[in-house]
Amino acid sequence: MPVTSFEFGEKYKYQNGFGSYVETEAVSGALPIGMNSPQKPPYGLYAEKLSGTAFTAPRHENQQTWLYRILPSCAHPPFGPAIDDPSKSDKPTDQAKLEYIPNQLRWDPFDHDDQTDFVSGLRLVAGAGDPTLKQGIGMYIYAAGKSMNDYCAFYSADGDLLIVAQDGVLDIRTELGWLLVRPMEICVIPRGIKYQVHLPSGPVRGYALELYQGHFTLPELGPIGSNCLANARDFQAPLASFAEDFGATASEGPNNYTVTVKFNNSLFQTNQAHTPFDVVAWHGNYYPYKYDLGRFNTIGSISYDHPDPSIFTVLSALSDHPGTAITDFVIFPPRWLVAENTFRPPWYHRNTMSEFMGLIAGEYDAKKGGQGGFMPGGASLHNVMSGHGPDAKSFEGASNAELKPALVGKGSCAFMFESCLMVGVTEWGLKMCKKVQEGYSEESWGGVQVHWKKPEGVSSNSHLLR
Repeated sequence: MPVTSFEFGEKYKYQNGFGSYVETEAVSGALPIGMNSPQKPPYGLYAEKLSGTAFTAPRHENQQTWLYRILPSCAHPPFGPAIDDPSKSDKPTDQAKLEYIPNQLRWDPFDHDDQTDFVSGLRLVAGAGDPTLKQGIGMYIYAAGKSMNDYCAFYSADGDLLIVAQDGVLDIRTELGWLLVRPMEICVIPRGIKYQVHLPSGPVRGYALELYQGHFTLPELGPIGSNCLANARDFQAPLASFAEDFGATASEGPNNYTVTVKFNNSLFQTNQAHTPFDVVAWHGNYYPYKYDLGRFNTIGSISYDHPDPSIFTVLSALSDHPGTAITDFVIFPPRWLVAENTFRPPWYHRNTMSEFMGLIAGEYDAKKGGQGGFMPGGASLHNVMSGHGPDAKSFEGASNAELKPALVGKGSCAFMFESCLMVGVTEWGLKMCKKVQEGYSEESWGGVQVHWKKPEGVSSNSHLLR
């Protein structure tokens, strides 16, 4: 299945490519030619540079975009603390409010919430690190029942936000243009870019990961070659689109826009008299993008053994240590299993990485579904060195299955946020959401059978000197 068949049709045109340097203009001639900041940009626009990395970052890492807009972003009154700030109760930089526990955790599907919009419906489940140091991650659930107000915008100064749509459609207006994000699609909104989320199909629910350090990249392919996994050409970026709502100056205008910023995991707000969505043209390589998970080219064993799940990596955020990621975004899409004489589901495992899993649709082949199981809209967390693997029923089934070619996961897609960091769980994630499956460990592995039979005449003391 190279492309997902979506129930909700596409609305927009895009430009394709991952990390490409692109340009787009909503009005012909709005982009200056041969320079970035002319004395007088075309049509009376302001030139504004948006830097996603340090000026002197190496070329292959450097990310920036030049915006040509009606009014510059700096034209607003001072920010003040947001009156309603749901992030205060689960601020990950407050270590007293994160619990670091070695237990395996699993959550029932999280509730929908028809009273919230996307921003107020974001709930931090787990996290690690400190956005003030640009180190770490935050793992979120979102649930919303109403669109953001047309006169509101949001951005995060803390990091890039990876959104995994699970239920319902997100129609996202960004400064750089529109993205339609449906279940089985993901999107990334980089640090600092303002956006607004509309819900054209009704209530939504899904997952998100905020990356405090660096940016997402495509994983290296090594001996796989030059194609496969997530191909760069399948990522889609918006075309320039702008609104006109302003007065004679930045402080004069017919309407009032509320801009909310997430800054060190607290929310601040300002009100301005002009729309923040006034970018008429832009060029650069720092922009939001989306990706259809159905286009992922899955790699697997055609001889024996189940390979490491790293072969299912869509995006990676690298640490300073080669081969070790601050976070990987990994999926388990429909795929053929053909390995001979092999236990085909993922094996039992203890990992130096932490693993947060969610289920977009269907059933995961290593865990039972249904009530009390691993269900769409739910999640699990297996922290650093916490043992995990197939539940007892899945193990017995796979151990005794006929080993013929089998298509697994049809109509299903699970995913994983994997991180080298030990993550703590918020009070909301452990208690307030009331979704933790208290019997998860016992129900999954308490019934694992003992199959060991020591051969007759074999000693258990072969390690002793005689």
